[in-house]
Amino acid sequence: MRAMRYLIFDFSDGDDGIATLEAMASTRAAEHAAVLAEARQVLDWAQAHFPGRQGPVEDGNAWDHELLVQQEEGGWLTVTLTLSASPEFLAAFLEVYDEIDDD
Repeated sequence: MRAMRYLIFDFSDGDDGIATLEAMASTRAAEHAAVLAEARQVLDWAQAHFPGRQGPVEDGNAWDHELLVQQEEGGWLTVTLTLSASPEFLAAFLEVYDEIDDD
């Protein structure tokens, strides 16, 4: 299992069989590069294990993502990484990443 320091994913399963994995981290500027490195690690893993299969999951692809970076008041930066996942992608993701909160 790969451990994350900043990103902990929340999991929700849609009625359409498409899962959503979302992680958010708010940090000071000094830690921003480390958060982005974790997001890049996840995206690199997804691209390596499901090459050519990124795109809208409802169109038959295995996964898709959205990465948002926002400047907040007080010098905080918020990074949000959202993954849409097919059942196949979700199963593989759960085998590798243990930072899942499914409450």
